[in-house]
Amino acid sequence: MMKRLFLTLIITAFISTLNGAAMPAQARLFDSTRTAIEQAREINATFKAIKDVIKIQNVYCNKRDYDSLFALYKDDFINNDGFTKDVYFKLIKDTWKSYPDISYTTEIKSINITNNYAAVEAYEYAVATTTENIDELEIVGELHGFAHTVYYLEKVGKNWKIASENILEEKTSLSYGDARYLNINLNAPELVGAGKSYSTNLTINVPDDSVVVASIGQEKITYPQSRSEEVFRRLNDDNTLERMFTANSDNTNEYNIASVGITRAEIPDMNNPQDIRVYMSGIAFVMTRVNVVPANKFIKLDEDKSEDKNGQKDK
Repeated sequence: MMKRLFLTLIITAFISTLNGAAMPAQARLFDSTRTAIEQAREINATFKAIKDVIKIQNVYCNKRDYDSLFALYKDDFINNDGFTKDVYFKLIKDTWKSYPDISYTTEIKSINITNNYAAVEAYEYAVATTTENIDELEIVGELHGFAHTVYYLEKVGKNWKIASENILEEKTSLSYGDARYLNINLNAPELVGAGKSYSTNLTINVPDDSVVVASIGQEKITYPQSRSEEVFRRLNDDNTLERMFTANSDNTNEYNIASVGITRAEIPDMNNPQDIRVYMSGIAFVMTRVNVVPANKFIKLDEDKSEDKNGQKDK
């Protein structure tokens, strides 16, 4: 009996010793876990705050809430076209005036955070309608826009504000009449060096009963926008049109813009087949962005090593 009691006391004391030794380690573990949880909550809250800025930006655009949208941007905002906040919002106001029913959709692809700075990669879409009078006829036009954009945000006080944006890719089409049903593709490089040559290709699925003429122009992204001269040409036999351009040396991004016209012919009176009426059945404008990489004039390459008297380079 005494032996069993003695053994029980020894086991109890041993377990108590183990528990006492484990307590500091457990406390440290709990503190580390608590810190990790708090950090995770803070990170999630930051992600949500940044995500909410982009989401509410889209809401304000669709509501045409100019003042609330304006407040989301820093006063020294500037984008990769060199547009300041005032110019940028002048363009927004002009767009809303030209396309009153324009609708925006934003799809966030990624969010990266470094301290008080963040980069949000997003796909943006825009759809709108418009009407124009052509040859005394009112025709309906459709606008479709896409942009692959990176927004750069900065924490100002307790709020995140949009400090800049970089438009990586941008394509817009505006089509009227029968051109709304054509598949029109304008392909240009997304990035070229200043002063470098590049080609732009236009392809169209031309209906059998139509004749299509088109032009491709080059315009620097400036404000106000200036239009280049257009020279319309018939498409090649494979329904393509190609032009060579030289990127500007002003370190300014560019647009390539294709103008497309569709003509049809009809005979109003089959008893008089020589009386053919030719009319414009549709027009379209397709635009794609070409970002121009500035020439870096401060890159110095190592000079060739000096040559010895025998004309051989020193090793």
